[in-house]
Amino acid sequence: MPVGLFRVCLLVITAIVNHPLFFPKENGTVPENTEEIIQKMKEREESLRLEQLRLEQEIADQEATQKALEKAAVVAEESKEEKVRWDMWTALSMVIFLLIELWRQDFQEGNWQDIGGEEDDMAVLGKAFKGVALPDKAVLASFYEKRILGTTGDMARMREMVEGFADDLLEALRSVCNRDADMEVEDCMGVGSMYENWRVRKPFVCDLIVPFAPPEPYCFHCQTWCSGDSFPPDEQGYGTIKVCRADEDATGCICDKTKLGEDMLCLLHSQVSSTRPSSEMEDLLCFKNTQYLDADQVMKWFQIAVTKAWNRISHKYEFDLSFSLLDSPGALKIKFKSGKSIAFNLTPVVQYENSDVYFISHFPRSSLATDVPSSTHWFLTFAVYERRFIQLVSKTLPANACHVSCLQILSFLHGKQCSLTGPSGLTNYHLKTVLLHLLQALPSQDWAPEKLEARLQDMLKFLEKCLQEKKLYHFFIGNGKVPAELGFPIIFQRAEPLNLFRPFVLRRDIYRKMVDTFHEMLRNMSALINEYTVHSPLAHTNGIRKEPL
Repeated sequence: MPVGLFRVCLLVITAIVNHPLFFPKENGTVPENTEEIIQKMKEREESLRLEQLRLEQEIADQEATQKALEKAAVVAEESKEEKVRWDMWTALSMVIFLLIELWRQDFQEGNWQDIGGEEDDMAVLGKAFKGVALPDKAVLASFYEKRILGTTGDMARMREMVEGFADDLLEALRSVCNRDADMEVEDCMGVGSMYENWRVRKPFVCDLIVPFAPPEPYCFHCQTWCSGDSFPPDEQGYGTIKVCRADEDATGCICDKTKLGEDMLCLLHSQVSSTRPSSEMEDLLCFKNTQYLDADQVMKWFQIAVTKAWNRISHKYEFDLSFSLLDSPGALKIKFKSGKSIAFNLTPVVQYENSDVYFISHFPRSSLATDVPSSTHWFLTFAVYERRFIQLVSKTLPANACHVSCLQILSFLHGKQCSLTGPSGLTNYHLKTVLLHLLQALPSQDWAPEKLEARLQDMLKFLEKCLQEKKLYHFFIGNGKVPAELGFPIIFQRAEPLNLFRPFVLRRDIYRKMVDTFHEMLRNMSALINEYTVHSPLAHTNGIRKEPL
């Protein structure tokens, strides 16, 4: 209670002390200055309002500038995207224009079809068969039996006779050669259609290859286009053969590639032995002033050696031997006194390392190597592996498989067509390559004898597609699916595929002739087969023998 009274008294005293009447008179100016204070407060308020407006204007300007920058960035990005799209469409338009222009030129310059509807059906083989139908199975079987099958026995007898004579001739060649200076000749091997049992056109010609090696102490170092060395595109399929000493690095000593200086000598090679005499290399059949084997020199040496060998053994035989073709130095002909003759080719080759791939000096009767870069470039032949592949696949096919029959029929028709319209760039080797590809692609049961007609159509369709695309790849080069049983060199499997039609890409006249011949063969196919099927029995009945084909 006393505390409460004390608080009330304290409150009253405080109120009395702070009453305005207790202020002295000098403080009475406060009410008089109120208007001045209010005026100052208004001025301050006005300055603050102006400052606020200024700040708001600055903020608005900054926002406007930011929006302008953002808008400019968006416009620039859209412009960039539009430019990219425009560049893409421009490039695409240029590509389309170039393709159209190339197609127009190819259509105008390389057009091997007339505008008429009949030729239009020949543009694609699938449509071509609407106007070109193969004979039925019975006619094909009769044609094969009468015109092709009868030649098998003649081929076997001829092969046996030619091989026996060639062995005797090569043995005599070894005896007349200088073992210390001349090339060493090995046994011959038969390759090609005669030894793969599909040759049908006469005269029959056996193709024999003869490997040879240099005399000791020399050896051959072979370089191919796919061995890592730089070969231009037109030299694909070729290689070079360098003649080296057995104890010499084929790449040569560094002293041959680097200037050692006048006061420096190579410790391995003296100044005298560093450069081999030109006459010595020419004796080894090398190109002048090089170590590379010259195909022309080899063929001249081989011709002379064969002539000497024949002079030594000619007394044993009752026939004459001569070189039949000037442009094929290894083409030989046996002439009997009765007037009959037998032709065969004996071609020197160089073995590639330890494989059955060979460098061949030239291809008899073939256009595979028509444009050889130089006489030091040798073409590679895979004929031995081709023969082995056909033999290997034949073991897995049904009895009396039709694969050889297909190749024989097409080879016969193509040869007959060429005799009517003249030779073309298409060869029997192209037909054989088509067969090899199909043998690998199709199942074994598809080659049963009753499917001969279907397989003929497959070969023709495949060839037509290759002609249209101007691409027919070599069967072995670049083919990673070659059976391991063949022992084929891996370097050629890993190489880029070799297009056998590449020479025709720039030679439109030959390409046009090749396609014209193919389409003429298609149109004449049924007529030719029916003609030789119907007329052959009559010819035999009347005792008239038709001219060999």
